[in-house]
Amino acid sequence: MSIKNEDILNMMPPQFGLFGLLFAFMNRLQAAGDAFYDEITCKQFFLLACMNLYADNAPTANELAETMGCSRQNVKEILNSLSKKEMIVFEPDKNDKRKQRIYLAQKTKELAKKYTKREMKFMQLLYAGISDEEIRTVYKIISRMEKNLMKQESAQSKEFEK
Repeated sequence: MSIKNEDILNMMPPQFGLFGLLFAFMNRLQAAGDAFYDEITCKQFFLLACMNLYADNAPTANELAETMGCSRQNVKEILNSLSKKEMIVFEPDKNDKRKQRIYLAQKTKELAKKYTKREMKFMQLLYAGISDEEIRTVYKIISRMEKNLMKQESAQSKEFEK
């Protein structure tokens, strides 16, 4: 007999229940994302989506790592995989040759066209019965949790420096 999500909050403090639910949700979301695309993984899709946030200036690996909330090494691994698939292009920064800017390749733009309708259907399914206001509330809460984690990481790194 498996335990249902709605039962978990009666079995433990809500903070612990939500902590576990977030992990389970991310596992399910990644599995759905990996099954969704034929050409790329869910993490590769997320990186490409994050690149679209940089409309004015192509990002660097460090900028993407910060946006994605993961290490530069993890981002470099994803970028190398996408580069092999000819989905992105590296070019030296015009002002600082030590930096490499990352650009979406034409192949990626074609991929976006291929999946646009399916992505919209998936989003409708994922958010069915959830209002925009509820989505904004959850976004604010998770953003606060993320800020708390960043404070914790900062405190830990200062502790290691001692």
